[in-house]
Amino acid sequence: MAVIALVLYLVWFAIAFGIRAVVHRRRTGDAGFRGLSGRPGSAAWWAGVLFVLAIVTGLISPIAALLGLDSLPNLATRPVQLAGLALALAGMAATFAAQAAMGASWRVGVDPAERTGLVTAGAFSRVRNPIFSAMVLTAAGLTLMVPNVVGLSGLIALIVAIQLQVRIVEEPYLLDVHAADYRSYAAQAGRFVPGIGRITV
Repeated sequence: MAVIALVLYLVWFAIAFGIRAVVHRRRTGDAGFRGLSGRPGSAAWWAGVLFVLAIVTGLISPIAALLGLDSLPNLATRPVQLAGLALALAGMAATFAAQAAMGASWRVGVDPAERTGLVTAGAFSRVRNPIFSAMVLTAAGLTLMVPNVVGLSGLIALIVAIQLQVRIVEEPYLLDVHAADYRSYAAQAGRFVPGIGRITV
């Protein structure tokens, strides 16, 4: 299962970041990458650092398994691994669909001086951050496929990074740029899942 997880991860990464950036550049003239936010040591900066750490550990986890790293007790069973495969495939598909729905507004990171459109259609009509939700689903699936301490650490790092990025960086930015429109939208759509994390102030 480690080989399958490694192949899936490489395909997901290539499409979600590589191919997506190429397509975005062709359509807009910009690859969409904005890099780390905030001063070193700030919560925004840590969001970026932990995100990079999660991406790296996602690659290392199946490689470590192939090199003999033991799996976590009680998780390395065929039903758990098959459930992980299903979650990973669903997360990959959801990642690509949500990225496509963002159109010209797709970015990795935030430039405070930039003004992008507010996307509220498709998956964004129910959830404000469907790409991040799909990425966690993918990472959880891959972790279950190869349940070792490296993958679990990467999954935790990803969840913390996303929480910091959304709450500390992206939501304040969107409130600043879109003001009442974002407040109205955030009162209807959940943060990561429908109905949960709506902003009502």
